[in-house]
Amino acid sequence: MSEPVVFLNKKILIVGLGISGQAAFDALAGLGAVPAVYDAKDIAKTDPEFYERLTAADAYAYLAGRPAPDVTWDYVILSPGVPPDLPFLQTAAARGAQLIGELELSYLLGHGKYAAITGTNGKTTTTTLVYEIFKDAGLDAVVAGNIGNAVVTEALRATDDTWLVTEVSSFQLETTQAFRPRISALLNLTPDHLDRHKTFENYAEAKARIFANQSKGDFFVYNADDAAVAALAQRSGATNVPFSRTRALPFGLHAAEGRLVYVDETGTQTDILAADEVAIPGAHNLENALAAAAVALCAGISADVIAGTLRRFRGVAHRLEHVTTIDGIRFVNDSKGTNPDAAIKALEAVGKDIILIAGGYDKGADFASYAAAAKDRVKVLIVMGVTAPKIRAAAESAGIKCIDTASDMNEAVQKARKAAAPGDTVLLSPACASWDMYENFEERGDDFRRLAEALKETADE
Repeated sequence: MSEPVVFLNKKILIVGLGISGQAAFDALAGLGAVPAVYDAKDIAKTDPEFYERLTAADAYAYLAGRPAPDVTWDYVILSPGVPPDLPFLQTAAARGAQLIGELELSYLLGHGKYAAITGTNGKTTTTTLVYEIFKDAGLDAVVAGNIGNAVVTEALRATDDTWLVTEVSSFQLETTQAFRPRISALLNLTPDHLDRHKTFENYAEAKARIFANQSKGDFFVYNADDAAVAALAQRSGATNVPFSRTRALPFGLHAAEGRLVYVDETGTQTDILAADEVAIPGAHNLENALAAAAVALCAGISADVIAGTLRRFRGVAHRLEHVTTIDGIRFVNDSKGTNPDAAIKALEAVGKDIILIAGGYDKGADFASYAAAAKDRVKVLIVMGVTAPKIRAAAESAGIKCIDTASDMNEAVQKARKAAAPGDTVLLSPACASWDMYENFEERGDDFRRLAEALKETADE
């Protein structure tokens, strides 16, 4: 890892002042560098506290629609939401700037050992579960990335013995250069973020950067049941550790016969626990449990500790989260279902008699498979957001008859409550990102929870 002095006296521009951009600025300013910043928003109005820090550091700020700076930079640090193919960034790169993200900056500046988890779905659950196992094992561990604090914040606090259990996205990975986790995991791959990556192949290549710098002393945990993931694994230079929910493996972790079993390089089997003892529900969560257990085994954690955590851990907020029950009707928050594949898994986990709330920001997804999965499970489909017409068209083509439209979450929840009967489940699993109506999926899920709980209070009066 580089010494902080590498960034001193360098011309640095931070693009995007969300959580990671602000953390990158604070880290560099704290180490003696004073980067310039660029954001389309007027930070003085939207985040006056951070603007005060900019002013105190005497940082130059290009804000609120000011033209992109025409300067030759040494480093341009991108927030995950900023596409690196923007013209002014490509110009900066052509002039010699290194385009990196906060994840790469964290690796260059900080300390600690990375257990990095990516995939289209299941990242948050698996990352949280790995962190819980590491804590139960008594390891010095923190959770960072798309959940928890910004990576650079935790990396600067870390010692060489700290495990940085990090959820990483394709957006973060596409700007890495030297990033080398001790343990990496790729859970699954289905088309997502095609509005950004353009093709599935580009998206997969971004995900593959998680193991690009690993060698035999490192570990790459991967889903052997996913053909796209298994194909990428052939390119890994790390020690590959597969997992499978459907078949026994000669090496790796599997649950083929109803038990989680690890087979080491010599063929010796270690029984961990029965599959039905895993507390988080659903076949997809069994895969997440397998992945987390494999990561923990690579870190040297015992099967007994892993089993104990798997029996206790009951999931994360916004992912099949039971909110409340009103007159026999369950309300389930799956706002984390931000693409069709994730939402299909939620439908499969709930089963049937579903009043489904769907729709949101358009990432270029195809909703045909989502509609097909909903057909025999959903009694009423309520669509909202930018993708409402696309989802309605897919649902009609799949033969779904009862479809309604809502202008916002309040109307969607009200309509869902009226359509539901005792024994039904009102499920928010949008199959879309939230950015057309909310800042993030957490805010969307919180709104759903608030509205459902308000209905509960009214019903109890």
